[in-house]
Amino acid sequence: MAELCVALVAGEASGDILGAGLMRALKARHPQVRFIGVGGPLMQAEGLTSYFPMERLAVMGLVEVLGRLRELLKRRKELIQTLIAERPDVFIGIDAPDFTLNIELNLRKAGIKTVHYVSPSVWAWRQKRVLKIREGCDLMLTLFPFEARFYEEKGVPVRFVGHPLADSIPLDADRNAAREQLGLVEGPLVALMPGSRGGEVGRLGALFLDTAQRLRELVPGVHFVSPCANAERRAQLEQMLQGRDLPVTLLDGRSHQALAACDAVLIASGTATLEALLFKRPMVVAYRLAPLTYWILKRLVKSPYVSLPNLLAQRMLVPELLQEAATAEALAQTLAPLVQGGVQQTEGFDQIHRTLRRDASNQAADAVLTLLESR
Repeated sequence: MAELCVALVAGEASGDILGAGLMRALKARHPQVRFIGVGGPLMQAEGLTSYFPMERLAVMGLVEVLGRLRELLKRRKELIQTLIAERPDVFIGIDAPDFTLNIELNLRKAGIKTVHYVSPSVWAWRQKRVLKIREGCDLMLTLFPFEARFYEEKGVPVRFVGHPLADSIPLDADRNAAREQLGLVEGPLVALMPGSRGGEVGRLGALFLDTAQRLRELVPGVHFVSPCANAERRAQLEQMLQGRDLPVTLLDGRSHQALAACDAVLIASGTATLEALLFKRPMVVAYRLAPLTYWILKRLVKSPYVSLPNLLAQRMLVPELLQEAATAEALAQTLAPLVQGGVQQTEGFDQIHRTLRRDASNQAADAVLTLLESR
């Protein structure tokens, strides 16, 4: 077997997880493989030689990006030069589209095969990016089936590989075991998940706690659990809890255990809704943006739904309460019946989980190697 050289670039922790899984699967099929590029600790543990620390790419928010733009552009330019000189057999950009799509475009022009793993939300907005993807990418690997359909219509070679979380989260999570591990009481339990970023918790935290207070009148004996993404989010919520008499257990991380333990979830729109779906916990999705941002997005977004569960179901499977509609009263009224019920949601979730459970890393490795055989 000839040696294979695979270049990968991941920009943040979620990409590091995907990259490491893909590298493991590639090694199992092709032991003579060498990995170069940029990745985090997990990818490095699988044997990646990282040209610089992945943290230099993990930037959130427009303002932060502007502060680092010169460095990011310089790094990208150097990376493109290095990779064209190295001539790997294939380049795989993992998520981070604003950074990786441009690399793919340049490498493909230089005759190097390119793959993009994890579709940007082109189906929802900035649809013109598809043209750039079609030009820069020999193969798109998507986590969701509706994304693959979109690319097929636009003439981009695509393979739906499934979602690694669907592989790792059990089809039937043990609620009692999770409660025991967290030391939580018997009785109705609702998870409050107002997001992982400061701005989200700032906009939704107090609303979620107001909803919890109203819910106590509707669901006797209800308790709450809230997993905090980090120490800052925990401090934010502790501040908001002052002067309230609410039975809320705050956790450091451990969102999967919180989801397994609870009966229903009040959740911000985002990736966490997929996790709640995979744990089969009925949910109500809420979101509030700055009014101007919302007004702009309303005009840009081409999708009838905001939350992933509804995008995946292609119907209104979970309630979405956005902007002015997201009041404590409305959220509590919508959530209350789900604490004891919600079976229509969970049956839909189970179907979606089985669709997404395809052994993603192995599917992705197969697709990459098939692409290489065709050269």
